[in-house]
Amino acid sequence: MIKDLLILFHISLCIILVVIILLQKGKGADIGAVFGGTSQTLFGGTGATSFLQKLTILIAAGFILTSLGLSIFLGHARKSSVMDKVKIPITQQQSQSRGNK
Repeated sequence: MIKDLLILFHISLCIILVVIILLQKGKGADIGAVFGGTSQTLFGGTGATSFLQKLTILIAAGFILTSLGLSIFLGHARKSSVMDKVKIPITQQQSQSRGNK
């Protein structure tokens, strides 16, 4: 139950992050930059951060934390391996038992 809620929260953070990034204006996207005009802030100071930039940082931090949480939570859930179902031929079993002695 908790795993499903965490996955749902992670996916919603991912979608929100994509939408917020697409809503932001790129650096140097002013109309003057299109026609060859220069902007003093293109390579200089950025000034105050906007609400969307702060929200992007917050959502990105949440996305990273949920990614780590899911990897830790789901990484410990599996105790078996696909290789447990593989049958070893008899000749290899005998040679392996001889090699261990």
